[in-house]
Amino acid sequence: MSQSNRTDHIRLTSHPVPGATHEFPIRWGAPTARERGPIIGTVSRPQDRNVIGTHGGSYAVYRALAVSSGALDPIRRPDLTNTHPAATVGPFSQWMDPERIVALDPWGHLVAENFRAEIAEGIDIRPSIAITRARLDLPEIQAALAAKRLEPDGEFVHASGSVSVVKIAIDPVWYLPGIAQRFGTSVTNLRRALFEQTAGMFPELVTRPDLQVFLPPIGGMTVYLFGDVTKLPDHRTKITCRVHDECNGSDVFGSDICTCRPYLIHGIEECARAGQAGGLGVIVYNRKEGRALGEVTKFLVYNARKRQEAGDDAAAYFERTECVAGVQDARFQQLMPDVIHWLGLKRIDRFISMSDMKYDALTGQGIEIVERVAIPDDMIPADAHVEIAAKKAAGYFSPDQKPEDLIASGRPLEKY
Repeated sequence: MSQSNRTDHIRLTSHPVPGATHEFPIRWGAPTARERGPIIGTVSRPQDRNVIGTHGGSYAVYRALAVSSGALDPIRRPDLTNTHPAATVGPFSQWMDPERIVALDPWGHLVAENFRAEIAEGIDIRPSIAITRARLDLPEIQAALAAKRLEPDGEFVHASGSVSVVKIAIDPVWYLPGIAQRFGTSVTNLRRALFEQTAGMFPELVTRPDLQVFLPPIGGMTVYLFGDVTKLPDHRTKITCRVHDECNGSDVFGSDICTCRPYLIHGIEECARAGQAGGLGVIVYNRKEGRALGEVTKFLVYNARKRQEAGDDAAAYFERTECVAGVQDARFQQLMPDVIHWLGLKRIDRFISMSDMKYDALTGQGIEIVERVAIPDDMIPADAHVEIAAKKAAGYFSPDQKPEDLIASGRPLEKY
């Protein structure tokens, strides 16, 4: 890194310049990207910033390491040539409703298209959404083909077992007034809690009320679309959807203590089938490891559950998490429907989920769910029956049984 790329002093942005106005104001919910304004989280030109935080979420820390080691020029801007979306998504009417989408930038994939002139002038405006095409290659899909549950069609499901998808990566962009409303709190309380619980990492949360958009240092989500994406605007299109929260141990490594990978695979198979039938399959994968409590907390809970005097038990399933973390679940699905609104969807025909929290969040946002689909019994790992029984007792969808009666009966869990 050359000395010329370093600034001579650190410019604090924790207080507004008296009398100054924003060159790029943000009008959340405006009908076009240009009227809404760009999201600028650049650190190379602090005077242009119109949000709290910076691009890249949790990866911003690695960017700082790259800069500090001299591997990255701190004022370098990305070259967005040929990075435009590989499929068209939107715009939809939900993008213009400031109460429908509050946790992502609906125009985030169209930055290069809508702000070409500003980027050419040196303004560091970056996409928060990227759309590409790819194939999924999973052994379980090959098994489904061998068992004739799926048939190759050569367009969406291939004879090799791979499945063609459109992949969409989305970084979080929080409109703080909308977030506060969604959680039933005041903007002041929200901003203060965010400031205090990040140990003062973002002082602008409490000193810059003029900045109403926050780029939080958290993971985002990935959406996988199965089928003909051009059918998204047609509300007659049958939609199959699974919303899945990250579980690295199961999703990637196949741990048998929970149903996460089996349910994800079940959702992928159903979504592939939906695409083949002329509808659309939607997998939403959220980075919310361990119920958004983290993997360290998750593993501590595993130990606590298995070392109980009576062994792992459905009746104490959520209590053990609360003992360690202080809360049973921190995913809080209130923000989850935003991506469904972003896709322009008003109805999900087959919802591949038993979660009451996800169902309530979606229907509470006016999204109709026609059918709820439970995981097939033969896909539940042996060690995961405790989890399923506990979740059913807590309110998870069950098409036939009353799990609270099973728990109260004292029968062995393997009988559930």
